[in-house]
Amino acid sequence: MTTYRVCCFRRRFRPASNEPSEAIGDLFQSYAGGDGVLGEEALRRFLREVQGETGDDDLEETAWEVMAFAAEQKLLKKGGSGLTVEGFHRWLSSDANAALHPRRGVRDDMTLPLSHYFIYTGHNSYLTGNQLSSGCSEAPIVKALQDGVRVIELDLWPNSGKDDVEVLHGRTWTSPVELDKCLEAIKEHAFVSSPYPVILTLEDHLTPHLQAKVAKMIKETFGNTLHLTESEAMWEFPSPEDLKGKIIVSTKPPKEYLQTKSSKEEAQNGSPEEEESVWGDEIPDNKALIAVNREVSEKDTKLYVQEEEEMEKTAQQGVNMEYKHLIAISLTRRKHDMDEDLKVDPDKVSRMSLGETAYEKATITHGAEIIKFTQKNLLRIFPRTTRITSSNYNPLMGWRYGAQMVAANMQGHGRKLWLTQGMFRANGGCGYVKKPDFLMNCDKMFDPRSNLPVKTRLKVTVYMGDGWRFDFDKTHFDKFSPPDFYARVGIAGVMADTRMEETKVIMDNWIPTWDHELVFPLAVPELALLRVEVHESDNHQKDDFGGQTCLPVWELRPGIRSVRLCGRDGEMMRSIKLLMRFEFA
Repeated sequence: MTTYRVCCFRRRFRPASNEPSEAIGDLFQSYAGGDGVLGEEALRRFLREVQGETGDDDLEETAWEVMAFAAEQKLLKKGGSGLTVEGFHRWLSSDANAALHPRRGVRDDMTLPLSHYFIYTGHNSYLTGNQLSSGCSEAPIVKALQDGVRVIELDLWPNSGKDDVEVLHGRTWTSPVELDKCLEAIKEHAFVSSPYPVILTLEDHLTPHLQAKVAKMIKETFGNTLHLTESEAMWEFPSPEDLKGKIIVSTKPPKEYLQTKSSKEEAQNGSPEEEESVWGDEIPDNKALIAVNREVSEKDTKLYVQEEEEMEKTAQQGVNMEYKHLIAISLTRRKHDMDEDLKVDPDKVSRMSLGETAYEKATITHGAEIIKFTQKNLLRIFPRTTRITSSNYNPLMGWRYGAQMVAANMQGHGRKLWLTQGMFRANGGCGYVKKPDFLMNCDKMFDPRSNLPVKTRLKVTVYMGDGWRFDFDKTHFDKFSPPDFYARVGIAGVMADTRMEETKVIMDNWIPTWDHELVFPLAVPELALLRVEVHESDNHQKDDFGGQTCLPVWELRPGIRSVRLCGRDGEMMRSIKLLMRFEFA
């Protein structure tokens, strides 16, 4: 019995039992023989009919793996005649039976131009916390690269003596980090998680003298891994396969930086997203940074204006050509006229950046033009400037229209970042995910806002969960009783597919069994992400967070699968997982 002390008496509860749920037990019995054992032939039939293993080779390989797992774990019936119900359940719940194939590698064609892929993109990659007063460091860059991020952003500013370069968020109180530390971090960790190219986007506020210094540092640090182009204009981007092991510099040509505002200053305040009411309020993080909703002082603003004026005067001396030659992907200067900005040049490709709010408005008036532009060119979206706490926007608003670089604040946590992490679990986690074919169709433009027909239905069964008893103290969720868990399961995708459902609450149980079925009609499964959250119900306070994950629907393996949950920060939790079934019809 599990005991909880309440004042002067004790409450006793049944000990947690990890026996299979009734539904799993019934399924086992329907395939097992009269002796209550699942033999090899019955196992093959189960793998074919329930798990969707169709090819003979795949079927035999999986059957062998299951029996080898059971033998190693001593879960075969004495004499090795087959799996017991315990062994069957243990295998179903193991990482070998994960919802995404445990040995999944790169599955997309990687020989197409860069514009054909969604690319894992960070925003202000050097910040350790909020956008206004946190520190700058190479550590967040290392973490991002280890997680598979392929686009790293650095803001380059002169130091106080104007004789060296610092990386910091300009016009804020963020403390700087040396550029050489950031470059070394990129060099050492660029390809630890993926062999595909790292794109280094630079926000440059430098004089030609300092640009020359940066050019020398970049060349010396990256050497042969630096991708340089023969000409200033390309009619088509190279492919990720062509650029394997390369680091690519992308920024505006130097003179343009000194003639225009920083691209980040184009961001405007935005309106709440439509999906917010479907998903629920953002989950608070006890470790979240305190929101600092203050403006930079008038004195500091004047100081920055003076610095910019001095830099512009110095710029009249000319542009550093060494720096200019580093730029392999040129950032186009915006004309602030969407009709002009989204024109496709048949003779060359480029990259454009849009603030979150400007982009959101453009999707309403120029949706088809955005899709056409991104079929050939790169489009980067970045968070609006008022996201001081490093919160994020819904990345699907970018992916729905083909935007490749949907930049996320990796320093923040929450549902929007979980979606980004979920998208880039696809394609082996290499940081590049091939866009659906309909976004590359020039003859018929996709409209994510239209009334789209249902292509398929995803039936999800949430059987049970386990692992909280190992990862948390017994009073973590409730001081006086075991936790009361419920699951939230839904789809994030085009508006027609976006939906969230809940299971019932299972009271006083560390190993909740829900056996709950849900059906999700999907108009665009190619852009659908499965969202899963577990919470502990609390009648007196806000419900406690129990784990989450987000998975690409198009890579889900059919059948009964083990689903590992992550924490708020997106890191895999040590023991917590759900047992779920996925059926497509």
